[in-house]
Amino acid sequence: MTAFVEAASPHVMNTYGRVPIALERGQGVRVWDVNGKQYLDGLGGIAVNTLGHNHPKLVPALQDQIAKLIHTSNYYHVPGQEKLAQLLTERAHMTNVFFCSTGLEANEAAIKIARKYGVDKGIEKPVIVVYDHAFHGRSIATMTATGNPKVRNGFGPLLEGFLRVAPNDIEALQEATEGNPNIVAVMMEPIQGEGGLHPMRADYLQQVRALCDANGWLLMLDEVQAGMGRTGKWFAHQWAGIVPDVMSLAKGLGSGVPVGAVLAHGAAAQVLKPGNHGSTFGGNPLAMRAGVETIRIMEEDGLLQNAADVGAHLKAELQRALGETAGVNEVRGQGLIIGMELDRPCGVLIDRAAEAGLLLSVTAERVIRLVPALTLTRAEADEIVALLTPLVQTFLSE
Repeated sequence: MTAFVEAASPHVMNTYGRVPIALERGQGVRVWDVNGKQYLDGLGGIAVNTLGHNHPKLVPALQDQIAKLIHTSNYYHVPGQEKLAQLLTERAHMTNVFFCSTGLEANEAAIKIARKYGVDKGIEKPVIVVYDHAFHGRSIATMTATGNPKVRNGFGPLLEGFLRVAPNDIEALQEATEGNPNIVAVMMEPIQGEGGLHPMRADYLQQVRALCDANGWLLMLDEVQAGMGRTGKWFAHQWAGIVPDVMSLAKGLGSGVPVGAVLAHGAAAQVLKPGNHGSTFGGNPLAMRAGVETIRIMEEDGLLQNAADVGAHLKAELQRALGETAGVNEVRGQGLIIGMELDRPCGVLIDRAAEAGLLLSVTAERVIRLVPALTLTRAEADEIVALLTPLVQTFLSE
């Protein structure tokens, strides 16, 4: 009999509150740990594994690329960058792309674009509007833009140049910015992921777009978590029928290979010049192949429609099973980015769900988050509901 392998990382810096399991392999929306236990992956690498695990079309393409060229540098043209940039700009109706490796880097680049946009217009101290509950990353700049005090505390002094407002309140935005000549941009997530799966209303997005147009501000949308087909459209803001000036992407763009991107449009597309910004790993041949193949497979396999259909089914079944349960405040989200808010902190459900064979996360302390692969089937969605329902009922009865 094989000895049990304990999950431990004594030489790794202690920056994560880890679930005590170590994953070894995956297939579709299922993963297995080093001891052979199977789990249904409702977290998808935190909205990263767009195509699930070991996808039969993606793996051979990446193997082919690894055998050709993994990395060169941005001293040279990388053909895959132009190919992926064209695919993204066509789907976003935007102009050009800067490639990096993570969502944090993408948002950092967006902030730099906004600041330089302002400085180029003669504004000495540009100000970017950000939101309560927002999460944009953990660098000094993106952490400052983030709404959660727990992310920011202990790292002061934070940067100047950010003005925070409440989401979905156009009057609050107008009042906070009225008469301020230093405003250069409004930065928001169409669906606040880490902040508790709070969506911005379509009419609010339209109102902010109009306000930015009227004032010459950049509308910058962080689609790192909600983009790349997760809501059933390529980008979550497209449900509102608008086009941003700047958009950040990462997570699902490379189906697990680190890829970040900043798309720009209009005046924002001309802000950065040679020497203004860069990335060593960003846009390397392997990452670009991953992005190109992800988009190709998503379209061949109809995954945007699948995300919309299966996501609606999963949300409806969660509502049916738990929506009327005392202690469940709301089931919300769109496509395959779904949150269930409870009336109390529920972080213990992460370990309990893993023990039951389901991977998920809890964000904003009280919101169960499900962001599985876009390949999820209705039958697998029903499995998630069947596993999660008794866990939530038991927890709320304690």
